[in-house]
Amino acid sequence: MSGDRTPPVQHEITKPSPLLDESGVLIQTGWARQPLLDCNMEMARTIGLRPLQRFRAKRWDYYGVTTPEGYFSITLADLGYAGSVFVYFVDFADASYHEESVTVPLGRGITLARNSNAGDCTYSSKHVQVEFLVEKDARHVKVRWDKFDGVPLHADLRFSLPADHESTVIVTPIQGKRFYYNRKVNAMPVEGTLRIGDRANVMSPESSLGNLDWGRGVWEYNSFWVWASASGFLGDGRRVGLNMGHGFGDTSAATENTLLVDGRIHKLGDMAIEYEASDFMRPWQMRSARVDLVFTPFVERVAETQLVAIQSEVHQMFGHYEGSVLADDGESVQIEGIIGWAEDHHARW
Repeated sequence: MSGDRTPPVQHEITKPSPLLDESGVLIQTGWARQPLLDCNMEMARTIGLRPLQRFRAKRWDYYGVTTPEGYFSITLADLGYAGSVFVYFVDFADASYHEESVTVPLGRGITLARNSNAGDCTYSSKHVQVEFLVEKDARHVKVRWDKFDGVPLHADLRFSLPADHESTVIVTPIQGKRFYYNRKVNAMPVEGTLRIGDRANVMSPESSLGNLDWGRGVWEYNSFWVWASASGFLGDGRRVGLNMGHGFGDTSAATENTLLVDGRIHKLGDMAIEYEASDFMRPWQMRSARVDLVFTPFVERVAETQLVAIQSEVHQMFGHYEGSVLADDGESVQIEGIIGWAEDHHARW
């Protein structure tokens, strides 16, 4: 399977504005290095009955951190019909994973900030507490999960995010007045502690890098996408991030494909992402005029949701990236064994 072809010239958004005008139409489309648009989701107009519009809105904040030992992730999501809070840990040593989730009717009790650069996101119940706190030059992620695979989980992590650390921000039109406003941040140095039972994983900026996937939009009910990402270190110690994907909307103004080196985005155009849907564990290929990567999985995480109005199936593969990516300045950035993921996601929501 591969991505749609798009023109090589991509529009960079450089001026602030609201996301939507008074009729619910996107004011700007394309990509940006920072979240310049005000996410005025209240102006969405994709269905005739305004009181029902909230059920079509999708909002989430997803944090993850890659360490030498594994990958830890926590998400707060409000999908309109229902909310979801889920956490998972992938153990690289034995190629295993465990996930726990809470389904929240109508998303009640989940607080998500209007924009990605201000405001806190929270959820609290008797056995689960999650806080995503925006601090100066950082994000503070705190999690208490009383029964994670039968034992308590506690996380207290600080993701470094200074103002000059660039992001992959895309504004993508989808059929009709639907849209997707997305900010992805890679390679944020992380410090703190993750405790699962009596096992403590102490993270330091020299070895642990975090990522954020912040999404707001109104999608088609039947949706599909591919997302591939990695955060790691180059041979000379520089921090590197990869973000690649396709599958939804009109990407003529911009793709979401980027290379990040020491906090600076290098914008990539269209690329082919090829994999075998009958065997996700086979190597994946990512190729374009500037990209030559092979992704070799070593563990497959499968997550399925079966609710009345929401159904999804995700095959998220964790593995190693090898190859090269051409930076804007002509440098051939060598990717050698960096751990990341690539996922195939089908949703009815």
